[in-house]
Amino acid sequence: MTALIVCHFVLAAFARPLVRGLGARAFLVLALPPAATTCWALAQWDTAASGSSVDWSWAWMPDYGVSVDLRLDALAELMVLLASGVGTLVLLYCASYFNDTTPRLAGFAGNLLAFAGAMLALVLSDDLISLYVFWELTTVFSYLLIGYDSEQRHSRRSALQALTVTTLGGLAMLVGFLIVGQEAGTYRISAILADPPPATTAVQVAVLLILCGALSKSAVWPFSLWLPNAMAAPTPVSAYLHAAAMVKAGVYLVARLAPAFADVPGWRPVVMVLGAATMLLGGWRALRLHDLKIVLAYGTVSQLGFLTLLAGVGNRDAALAAAVMILGHALFKAPLFLVTGIVDHAAGTRDLRKLSGVGRALPHVCAVAVLAALSMAALPPLLGFAAKEAAFEALLHGDTADRWALGITVAGSALTVAYTARFVWGGFLRKPGVADTPVHRVGPAFLAAPAVLALCGLALGPGVGWTDRLLSAYADAFPAPAHPYHLALWHGWGTALLLSAVATLGGAVLFAARDRVARLSRRVAWPTADGVFGRLLLGLERLSLQATGFVQRGSLSVYLATTLLVMLAGQLAVLIADRPWQGASAPRLWDVPLQGAVAALTCAAALLCLTVRRRMKAVVLAGLTGYGTALLFVVQGGPDLALTQFCVETVSMIVFVLVLRRMPVHFQESVSTWRRAVRIPVALAAAATLGVVVWVAAAARTAPPAGAAMVEETAHHGLKDVVATILVDLRAWDTMGESAVLAAAAVGVTSLIYLHRRAEGTATPTEARGRTAWSVTAEPLTGVPQGDEGAPERGWLAAGATLAPEHRSVVFEVVTRLLFHPILVLSVYLLFCAENMPGGGFVGGLVAGLALITRYLAGGRFELAEAAPLQPGLFTGLGLFVSTGVALFGLSDGTVLHAWTYHGHLPFIGDFEFGTPVIFDCGVYLLVLGVVLDIVRALGAKIDRQIERAAADKAAARGAGPETGEATP
Repeated sequence: MTALIVCHFVLAAFARPLVRGLGARAFLVLALPPAATTCWALAQWDTAASGSSVDWSWAWMPDYGVSVDLRLDALAELMVLLASGVGTLVLLYCASYFNDTTPRLAGFAGNLLAFAGAMLALVLSDDLISLYVFWELTTVFSYLLIGYDSEQRHSRRSALQALTVTTLGGLAMLVGFLIVGQEAGTYRISAILADPPPATTAVQVAVLLILCGALSKSAVWPFSLWLPNAMAAPTPVSAYLHAAAMVKAGVYLVARLAPAFADVPGWRPVVMVLGAATMLLGGWRALRLHDLKIVLAYGTVSQLGFLTLLAGVGNRDAALAAAVMILGHALFKAPLFLVTGIVDHAAGTRDLRKLSGVGRALPHVCAVAVLAALSMAALPPLLGFAAKEAAFEALLHGDTADRWALGITVAGSALTVAYTARFVWGGFLRKPGVADTPVHRVGPAFLAAPAVLALCGLALGPGVGWTDRLLSAYADAFPAPAHPYHLALWHGWGTALLLSAVATLGGAVLFAARDRVARLSRRVAWPTADGVFGRLLLGLERLSLQATGFVQRGSLSVYLATTLLVMLAGQLAVLIADRPWQGASAPRLWDVPLQGAVAALTCAAALLCLTVRRRMKAVVLAGLTGYGTALLFVVQGGPDLALTQFCVETVSMIVFVLVLRRMPVHFQESVSTWRRAVRIPVALAAAATLGVVVWVAAAARTAPPAGAAMVEETAHHGLKDVVATILVDLRAWDTMGESAVLAAAAVGVTSLIYLHRRAEGTATPTEARGRTAWSVTAEPLTGVPQGDEGAPERGWLAAGATLAPEHRSVVFEVVTRLLFHPILVLSVYLLFCAENMPGGGFVGGLVAGLALITRYLAGGRFELAEAAPLQPGLFTGLGLFVSTGVALFGLSDGTVLHAWTYHGHLPFIGDFEFGTPVIFDCGVYLLVLGVVLDIVRALGAKIDRQIERAAADKAAARGAGPETGEATP
């Protein structure tokens, strides 16, 4: 099973080279995985039909009880045959539908095959969480397929609408899954069905949330708006996703969970009422539309409501009818969509008002369409007739609610007959006063896929008994009635046959009066769901603008005060309500008096920030608080934390200083006395509350500290640095997530600063490019004859000569030249010694960043470009790639990270170990280095360029040239 699923995704990844080499014929190769899956499913027919199952489980992370479970039973067998069988034929159809010049064909082909793989995994999943994952994968791929023609506004809007509706339903469903899993004590679907949790209030809420996801996926009212708009997708997408696969996922989920939850209060009313309403509304709307695909789309909505009603009734015969109707619907609706694509391809239009005489011009296409349409209208001897008979019989012998639903389904079946006849008449027959539509012939390969599906519907009409054993194996999960129903084409004369005749006659009458019905439908038309959705989005946008305008006042102080007050209120409420200090040990003021002294100095520096007027002084005082915190770590005995804090504080202060160059020296905001009287107490109260909370939390511990266990675990691996081991081994996923957030934040901040491409302004000038640090010489001294200058001035930095003389510091350049390489070596040392001494990738990256910052401060932006000629994004991306890849490698065998370690020996160094944690740390090192370099280039080099440009403009305005020294050369 897993091999088949993986093959879909692997071959989808190679769709681009296949399409580039084979053109549209690549679809013939891409059809191999679903074809192999169909053959495998047919080979498992007897196993599933006997009531057994094929199970597969992989203990992904056994220590956490996380596993991937797949299961093929009777219902999954049916869905696999539909998803893979119809998927194979649709992919073969695509080889004729598209041509080699179709734009973006490779992406479409890969997405379609990947969707087939996701759908296959969805119906085979025996775990609620993995089912949700593949559920959302089908949503994403359907979004890409619906929006295939992204240049059209309607396609983009339809794709976004489908994504919004189905994703919101999927999120609600996920919450329901989590509740059910907690209540049942397992997320294994087969275990939940075997022993359902009691129908508590939580389970009732969970069931309703799960139904939200199922109904939104299957376009049941009020979520039906997205499916007709999804017809903007190419016809193969409509035939596969919206007839045989994706929209069946919701019906499948209802059918899968009905044996366990059909008796939960709220299940049957929601499923039956909304299913019946959808059947009527979709069928009624299809009677007044003119696009053949849209007629079929609303017909699909109607029949999905019918399927949902049958699947959710909750008795054995209705479940059997639902299963055979799922099969019949796929075998007549998919070929009808494919035939519509052929008509559109041959005639150039799908408007039934313009089509005339197509049946005479394309008799074989017409025959296939009529064959599938007869099955959709439930006329004998097609499979649709046998399925409709089973549905009528199941509802006829049910309770009062079932008989009420029976009347709705008869009316809905009449509507089905009416719009089916309208489809055939509009698409293929001649119309008075309309000239015959010119068409071109289609090859047999184009018609093969819909012909095979339509012939299957014809063959399985008389042969529906062949499927009875398989479908009954699923239906037998419900309590057996006294006289269980069995599938057959003919059950004799009876009420069900009479109801079928009434529905057919009613549909014929509606079709005969189609003009009057269309006028009546337009006259009594209520607002469409699509229009309501658009107005809701517009209203939400306006509301968000009003809320944003009211809240976002543009005052940083107001935002900060709001945040602090909310935090203050929440923490005080918890302290007052819980009284955590009761029963707790008395908190200590300090371990050693030195801690109190450092804390007092740190608090004094923080309080002095309240009175300063100069921005630089405020930055220095804020930096002192950070250094004070680092000193507390030193006194407490945390060298790792202290080293990291010192580096972070240093980089932060430099960044602040770089920013302040473009800001006024003094704070220009005029603050009234009463505002200052409000701000200072808020700040002091928030600080005091936070300090008290931390103090109380340290004293209110009830569980034993985890530090001892981590020290023991670290020592077990022969390591000494507990902090570094926690970051890169025990909690590596946390570190990876934090690294990703750091990278995203850096990219976002610097992107806001860069108005042009990132490489702008980083290249060195001609006189410095390509030279080493000792080959750059100063310009000849003014007034000295050429050749009499004496010895050239030594250049300590590669681009030091690019700075204006008043901006240079020889002492700083010499110190930078002497310290740059030792600092880099120190950063590498901190990286590789982290297992047994203070260090690690994070602090190593910061130290390397400080080395580059020193080069920039001494020599300017061109010096920084010489020191780091590569783009920062390369370091950031490579670091994130390495750390993520190592983490995923560790998960492959069920561990967190520590999957591989190499023990070796080197001369002068001795024994060493090199493992995946070190590689992970190297990724963090590169990422942090890239982030620091990106920030320095954005806030340093970019601002330098702005200053130079402003100085040049100022000099030009005064008529001065560069030689005046106003602008830096």
